[in-house]
Amino acid sequence: MTKSVPLTQEAYLEKCKSAASKGDAIAQNTLGFLYLNGQSVEQDYHQAAKWFRHAAENNYAPAQFNLAIMYKLGQGVEQNHPESIKWMQLAANQGYAEAQSNLGNMYYQGLAVMQDYQMAYMWWSLAEQNGAEDLQHIKAVLLKKMSENEIRQAEQSIKQWQKQQ
Repeated sequence: MTKSVPLTQEAYLEKCKSAASKGDAIAQNTLGFLYLNGQSVEQDYHQAAKWFRHAAENNYAPAQFNLAIMYKLGQGVEQNHPESIKWMQLAANQGYAEAQSNLGNMYYQGLAVMQDYQMAYMWWSLAEQNGAEDLQHIKAVLLKKMSENEIRQAEQSIKQWQKQQ
């Protein structure tokens, strides 16, 4: 059994760039993060968004979420809420809990979407089912604002969403 030698930062970056250029979505997303945070490369939001987009177009949910955040904040791309929602929705539809939780927040607050407590409840519930934590308090606050009929409808929406997956 051979002992593996840890890669230098430069070697890791080159390996990541090579895999990313060959279409590896995980490497593309990783490269996006390196540019986003200025790790082993000069911080460059445009490059980060470019690599997140490549991975997002490869249907990689974490990259779809990352690209949605870039559009939401206007980092490396022009701020564009409809585009942010599009990518957030794609990631959420794949069961990516962080995107589902963020969509819940957006519907709860009416950020870039019409305020909709039923949709907020649905996305937060799905996020919890997919491992998101610390949503109990905000869901309890939300439930106090909803009628029993609205809660029932939200529960139906959750079941419908799960059937479609």
